[in-house]
Amino acid sequence: MRDIAVLLILLGSMAAAFRAPWLGVLALAVFSYLNPHTYAWGFIASTPVYLMLFLAVLAAFLFNGKDRQPLPKDWRVPAFFLLWFDFFLTTTVADVPPAAWPKLIEVSKIYLPMIFTLWLINTRQKLFYLIITIAGSIGLVAAKGGVWAIAHGFSERVYGPPTTQFAGNNEFAIATLMIVPLIILWLRETADKRLRYALMASVPLCYAAALSSFSRGALLTMAVLTTLLLWHSKRKWLAVPILAVGAVLALQALPDKWFGRMSTIETYEEDTSAQGRLEAWRDGIRYALQHPIAASGFNGWKWVTKRDWHSAYVESLAEHGFPGFILWMSLLYGSMLSLTRLPKKTRHIPELKWVENYAYMLRASLAAYATGSLFLGITYWDLLYHVIFISVLVKQFALRELAEYEARQDTVTDSSKPLQSPAPAFDQYRNNGITATGGPR
Repeated sequence: MRDIAVLLILLGSMAAAFRAPWLGVLALAVFSYLNPHTYAWGFIASTPVYLMLFLAVLAAFLFNGKDRQPLPKDWRVPAFFLLWFDFFLTTTVADVPPAAWPKLIEVSKIYLPMIFTLWLINTRQKLFYLIITIAGSIGLVAAKGGVWAIAHGFSERVYGPPTTQFAGNNEFAIATLMIVPLIILWLRETADKRLRYALMASVPLCYAAALSSFSRGALLTMAVLTTLLLWHSKRKWLAVPILAVGAVLALQALPDKWFGRMSTIETYEEDTSAQGRLEAWRDGIRYALQHPIAASGFNGWKWVTKRDWHSAYVESLAEHGFPGFILWMSLLYGSMLSLTRLPKKTRHIPELKWVENYAYMLRASLAAYATGSLFLGITYWDLLYHVIFISVLVKQFALRELAEYEARQDTVTDSSKPLQSPAPAFDQYRNNGITATGGPR
């Protein structure tokens, strides 16, 4: 039955994409993050459902040219393509070509569908639907994990959907924390009371799922994210007491082995895992300094050190050198800077209050990634680039609406000006008893 259900969802998504290609972008997000086909055990589990859906969206895009927009004129778009091209260059000279080329193909399969986001999400309403699709796809699994964690007293680790980029407990915790700001964005933009209650309940469940991952990086990410959310909270007088009560309840519910795991943050010198990561980081940085342009290529850790990089920062530097590292960092931190500046341009315009909510919550999501990726090799996550591209579209729509608002203000100003006196030539005609057409008065 599950196979039939997933097949019907797939066929329905493909039909919707042919009718309106932008719906295909939403469907790709569902199959990328929720991965409904991985919960089945029959024929659908081995069917390339994502590829089939991608081809359907591609065909709809090619044959339906009306519902699209040009690529946004934003510096992050060419930076993204330059980064992708740099990946190709470093792969051609990779230290381990048999490991690098398959990884390049895998990353390209992630990057290529992302371009549809820029082409087909051409209104703010469609952008909102994309955001809530991503938040709902990951949030549903995270909330389920939170319920499971609470029911089992946080005694076992929570993992993500199998075969996804965040199947591991550490990765799932970071993905869960990244979508918490998107859920809050959704909460602020909806007026449905029942939906608001459901969204409010999902946030602590996401926190519970992240806590039950037993991830030390997730704990640090949670601290950064919570600080940002409190900073931008409109009801701090309510948020702080709720957070305090939640923290007390969590401390009482968490088992001793969780505290034992977190305590190794302070005693990392005695932790074999932490020392192994530090060694890999030193090897990666040293190799990048010796080969600053191309570095090792994809999966270069198999040649450079003894274990995976366990850091997106070291991964991008050690595998693609300083050009790739600078491009990747500029996309991440440049987007955070853009999202910081954007609300300042629209702050005093009531019609553009949505910009502040979108910008600050997207920035919080990127901050969660920036913190969590310090300890995880998640450089090529599709969730990262989804949030970056969404921030590009937010800026485009915000500046467009700002220009329209200013144009309306100019029109109102012009219409309120007093009528000018008649032209001098007409005054002369009138004084001489002759009309402007040349005839007598």
